[in-house]
Amino acid sequence: MSTSNATADHRWPDITHSSWAETAAALHLYSQVLGKMRLTVSPWTNHSWHVPLYVNARGLTTSLMSHSGVDFELRLDFVNHDVEIETTTGELRRVDLGPGTVGNFYGSVMAQLRQLGIDVEIYTTPSEIADATPFEKDDEHRPYDREAVTRFWHALVSMQRVFNQFRAGFRGKCSPVHFFWGSFDLAATRFSGRDAPPHPGGVPNFPDWVAREAYSHEVSSAGFWPGGNGHDAIFYSYAYPKPDGFERASVRPDAAAWSDELGEFVLPYSAVREADDPGAALMAFLQSTYDAAADAAKWDRAALECCLPEDARG
Repeated sequence: MSTSNATADHRWPDITHSSWAETAAALHLYSQVLGKMRLTVSPWTNHSWHVPLYVNARGLTTSLMSHSGVDFELRLDFVNHDVEIETTTGELRRVDLGPGTVGNFYGSVMAQLRQLGIDVEIYTTPSEIADATPFEKDDEHRPYDREAVTRFWHALVSMQRVFNQFRAGFRGKCSPVHFFWGSFDLAATRFSGRDAPPHPGGVPNFPDWVAREAYSHEVSSAGFWPGGNGHDAIFYSYAYPKPDGFERASVRPDAAAWSDELGEFVLPYSAVREADDPGAALMAFLQSTYDAAADAAKWDRAALECCLPEDARG
């Protein structure tokens, strides 16, 4: 393999969902244990921006949190494949990521937190998963494919670079690029500033009032989902509320299309991975679907968008 191809495979690896579906399901639940800790100890921020995880140099992190006088951070480390619990006083605890049960993982994480003086009760029923089993009662043995998890993380790192550049072109209200553990997706959301009609709710194990607050204002949102329920990994883009004619817009690249089933534009991750310039292909999708949403909904684009000066691009 040439050096250039090796680099491309590292940055945009093969993450076909069927090749790691059981591990992905386990990782989804492990991420929820950490995410629910952040939800419990963090001040509420609009649109639930206080709950996501963030891509970092080793995996996913909660960022710094505080509880009972202890400042600490939880990290899913996809290099050493463990959970790191670190305080600002230099104390560090680890819990292995590997084959096992969610119940044992949850118990181990909570025990390590208590040893550090962080005694918190979290709501243990997984969010946004139908018929979910509470963490402490989940005794199903689950596999853990270290190589697949590492590939997933490398893919997140690559797409994060593109999402960050896309986000920089908007001066209006815009979310961070963050990883929602409930839906298990990386996302960035732009806001028009106008009110939206109440969201209908109906998401499994997710309070309707949270959904209504999350979608209290018009949005154009795009992200990445690693797949599930018969779907492979995709990039997606939607608008809430959906403006008339949005689904008929012409978007790029050619592999992008509207999904009636999902109610959003989708672009297979594999199409981005196989493109001559994956970053450019993803940026074309993000920009063209946003253009379609903003134009159809008649956003004040001149007021909301910006262009960085060339010397600020680094």
